[in-house]
Amino acid sequence: MFRGVFTAVVTPFDNNGNIDFKSFENLLKFQLQSNITGIVPCGSTGEASSLDEDEYIDVLKFVVEKVNGKKKIIAGFGTNSTQKTLKLIKKVNNIKFDALLVIIPYYNKPTQKGIIEHFKLICQNTDHKIIIYNIPSRTGINAIPQTILEISKFKNVVGIKEASGNLEQISEIARITDKNFSILSGDDTLTLPIMSVGGNGVISVASNIIPNEISDMCLSFENGNIKKAIEIHQKYFNFIKSMFRETNPIPIKYILKKKNIIKTDKLRLPLTRISKENASYIDKIMKEINL
Repeated sequence: MFRGVFTAVVTPFDNNGNIDFKSFENLLKFQLQSNITGIVPCGSTGEASSLDEDEYIDVLKFVVEKVNGKKKIIAGFGTNSTQKTLKLIKKVNNIKFDALLVIIPYYNKPTQKGIIEHFKLICQNTDHKIIIYNIPSRTGINAIPQTILEISKFKNVVGIKEASGNLEQISEIARITDKNFSILSGDDTLTLPIMSVGGNGVISVASNIIPNEISDMCLSFENGNIKKAIEIHQKYFNFIKSMFRETNPIPIKYILKKKNIIKTDKLRLPLTRISKENASYIDKIMKEINL
């Protein structure tokens, strides 16, 4: 089972827009020294949609090399086209990951049957473990619990990153799926509530900068220290909310640069650097919690 905290790492760029592998190595070192369970490269936070195919493969290989088995690796994966996704499968099948985080096809707005068939074909073409990524705010379509149940029956499907924000839906998924099916929060502010209805952890943006704190919250809950988990949740709640005042990963890149973990907060268009107003707000929140 996949449980604990998995950091959805940013992809650092230099001021010319090229991947800054030196900053990336620094970020990975920071993560490897923490108590997180794993690393998630090339997700939404990693601006995977802005990477070309060669860059995408280079980033994955780089992360595998630097992590070197010290943490689990879940690779962000998938496109809105089943055909393109199957072609991409061939290029990642020989890279060693613990799982692929496969997004529900975006833009096309498939039916629930189409979502099931998409995952069926992916599972037939890889031996990698699969974690479903349900994020309706980015894809335009929500995979309902019964659809998740059907996909969970495929031999290599092991869990879901749930970012619907719907606790009733997540409760239902936890109720009807196998007890070994992992449910990971896709919303940092809802990690604790999701764990309270059967979740097993989080794929986190916040843990880019506060990995031990997020890990401590999840572990405290699992160990029955609910009071401590709530205290951590409440202490960092406003800070975590501030990371989403603009489209992810705009704020978290600003924070990582501010803390000298990456060299620049450069993003690739159509994303742009954070506004002065929101940067000042984040600075204020960070000062309040002595970060």
